[in-house]
Amino acid sequence: MSTRLPDIHEWWPRLSIDGKHVLRDGGGDIPDEVREEISRIAGEDVPEGATLSADDRDFIRTQSEQVD
Repeated sequence: MSTRLPDIHEWWPRLSIDGKHVLRDGGGDIPDEVREEISRIAGEDVPEGATLSADDRDFIRTQSEQVD
């Protein structure tokens, strides 16, 4: 069972550029430093093992122009 992240629309706009690049270029795993940043932004615990959903990955692809 995968652990869900908070709603991506809440934290993605405020995620650091480095964090955005890591998630855009990664395979779905969320490194601890990015998970902790998402937790701070969202104001809720993001447990180890949390993953991006298919919808999250689709959203990130649509936002990639804004990262570059």
